[in-house]
Amino acid sequence: MKIALIIENSQAAKSQVVHDALTSVAEPLGHEVFHYGMYGPEDKASLTYVMNGLLAGILINSKAADFIVTGCGTGMGSMLACNAMPNVFCGLVIDPTDAFLFGQINDGNALAMPYAKGFGWAAELNLQDCYRKLFEVERGVGYPKERAAIMAKNRGILKELKAASCKDMLDVLQSVDQDLLKAAISGDRFEEYFFSNAEGDAITDYVRKVLRS
Repeated sequence: MKIALIIENSQAAKSQVVHDALTSVAEPLGHEVFHYGMYGPEDKASLTYVMNGLLAGILINSKAADFIVTGCGTGMGSMLACNAMPNVFCGLVIDPTDAFLFGQINDGNALAMPYAKGFGWAAELNLQDCYRKLFEVERGVGYPKERAAIMAKNRGILKELKAASCKDMLDVLQSVDQDLLKAAISGDRFEEYFFSNAEGDAITDYVRKVLRS
């Protein structure tokens, strides 16, 4: 699985802590982690939580990433921005129980975490435990198990509802403020990671056009 990490500007100083915690869990399980930034508070490419959502939409819909790990001060802004994108289903994960239940019940493809609120002593251990509860087990099998069938049915209904209420991702890219879009895809490693992993030709072509503009 290709996991994309996206860090918002107010929490960029914690980028290495989050990245280390994620890779320590995900890579031994055979997953690849691609850090799209921010890498530090002094980065020229500054990502707001709104940009986090836009970037998540690009990565999921182009299949450049299978799963998004993001967040901000409380995690809520990034979660809302991600859920505004077509085909992105993002949960707010604060502790390992949240991570487990989100994976088992909702089986989404993105999570947002608080990197300021409650981020204190041994925070990196909480991050690792959250990632374990999400990535070490099969997702979407339901909890409690006897409700697995209805949970799967509801996930399907939610996907249909989102498809009916959201634009196609290419339409989103064409409609959104182009300066905002270009800022969201201007990270130091975006082009390296995106163009080597993306599968959607139309989205990829449009992103390339914006970057060259």
